[in-house]
Amino acid sequence: MKTFRLIALLFAAWPVFAHAALNVFACEPEWGALATELGGDAVKVYTATTAFQDPHHIEARPSLIAQMRRADLAVCTGAELEIGWLPVLLRQSGNAAIQPGQPGYFEAARQVVLLEKPSVLDRSQGDVHAAGNPHIQTDPRNIARVAQALGARLAAIDPEHAGAYRARMADFNTRWNAAMARWQAQAAPLRGMPIAVQHEGFPYLENWLGLKQVAVLEPKPGVEPSLGHLAEVAAHLKTTPARAVIRAAYQNPRPSEWLAEHAGIPAIVMPFTVGGSDRAKDLFGLFDDSVDQLLKAVR
Repeated sequence: MKTFRLIALLFAAWPVFAHAALNVFACEPEWGALATELGGDAVKVYTATTAFQDPHHIEARPSLIAQMRRADLAVCTGAELEIGWLPVLLRQSGNAAIQPGQPGYFEAARQVVLLEKPSVLDRSQGDVHAAGNPHIQTDPRNIARVAQALGARLAAIDPEHAGAYRARMADFNTRWNAAMARWQAQAAPLRGMPIAVQHEGFPYLENWLGLKQVAVLEPKPGVEPSLGHLAEVAAHLKTTPARAVIRAAYQNPRPSEWLAEHAGIPAIVMPFTVGGSDRAKDLFGLFDDSVDQLLKAVR
């Protein structure tokens, strides 16, 4: 009788185990949001960073290692963005399924054409990435390309839910294409607008909207500017004016605010990723807010 009851309990619990959600470890908020869009209830997403953290410099904490250990799929930017912490997580997790080269490891940057590939790699020039600029998430066209590849990967490693992934992918495509057309129309006044940037984090945004970068506040990528350097940038803007200076939500506001005051231009805080502003609660809100923030400079 006890054996019969045990077997009955196991069969009763079977649907729970058979339909357990796929554990997704997302290195950045944009990929966590995208995995949620494509996976729905079939995935359980853990996001390792927030919009107010510099994704270049994250501590490989034990809690992150534990999350990586239980992951079925790791979704990261790649292109050396997480070079200082992701390899540690992968090694310490002991999870063979999500190591580079395995189906459970996915790099978003491999799905798009990277900009700003250095002709000469010299680490003395600051936070330079050999493969190109990794901040691909500021162009919604890149999100669309990554979504296609990520949807296919989800279906490949979780074939039981492949139909659901395909349906959600089709729905996302429809909504995303409509949103991109709307953003493109709204952003028409921005084409050709000269801007200064605090960090070289916006080449894909600039390429998408036709913005013209005329100054960078950091003397080298990832190096905080001194007052002397900021004064040089301000002097440069007298002959090559910018309409605004922009920075990501996670960055120190002081350099861009100093330049805004001395150059007489607005300082704009871009959400940069999901969670970077009150409106940027998901991928759609991210670009709604990004376009609106830039339009403030031309109104």
